[in-house]
Amino acid sequence: MSANKTKIVLLVGALVLFVLLFLTPKTTPKDEVALLSESSAEAKAKIKDATIKVYIDLAIKNLDVNRKQTYDLLNSANKYDSLAIFWNELKKPDLSAYSLEQLASKVSSPENWFLAGNRYYYSVPFTKDKNEEPLLYQSAMRCFEKGLTLDPKNVDAKIMLASCYVESGLNPMEGISQLKEVEKTDSLNAKLQLTFAFFSVKSGQIDKAISRFQKVLEIDTAYIEAYLHLADAFEQKGETKKTIEMLELYSSKTDDVTARLEIDKYIEQLKRN
Repeated sequence: MSANKTKIVLLVGALVLFVLLFLTPKTTPKDEVALLSESSAEAKAKIKDATIKVYIDLAIKNLDVNRKQTYDLLNSANKYDSLAIFWNELKKPDLSAYSLEQLASKVSSPENWFLAGNRYYYSVPFTKDKNEEPLLYQSAMRCFEKGLTLDPKNVDAKIMLASCYVESGLNPMEGISQLKEVEKTDSLNAKLQLTFAFFSVKSGQIDKAISRFQKVLEIDTAYIEAYLHLADAFEQKGETKKTIEMLELYSSKTDDVTARLEIDKYIEQLKRN
């Protein structure tokens, strides 16, 4: 079984429910496609200041009568927190993030900016429109940067901002540099080590990824999902025995019955191969 199939088998329970909740197709407005297809420095500058409002406008046009009335009432009353819930219920986390950014603009606080930034960042995997991804990353960066002006010592926000630089592909080395700066003063930050591990996997540096995932477990023994990431990494290396060992460790520690059953079945399949 391929590594990708393994990931599908392993990521059960809450994660699968989260994906099912938010997964939804989107349409790309023509003007936005034109903007995002440009490769010049000027185009990148435009994108940095761009928002996903064009997607909001498109979604509003497609609302049924009752939902349109609800949206209009909430919007006219500037109920941005309620609008965020409204879009979430329609499985549009990207538009929910936009409402949270509006809330942060109205009630500026580090918490509100970071909440909006996180929502933008975690919306990226759930858009089927690749042209929207740069907008989501740039919007997330904008929110993290504004939050950091109010709370410059927030380590999690620094990590998330650096992740945006790397994931967006606009300036990955800047992102890695920022992460290295955080590591100098907070090397025992589990989120930092996990971020490094994921980047190592994406760049094909599996041994480095394994080392980072193991570091995460040393720092935070409660983060048992690291065993799943280790299992996948060892499977990519063709080390079936270690893959099974990591899966067994996760299975012995998880309270998710569904996950345990699926993983135990996969362990038996690996043992038969």
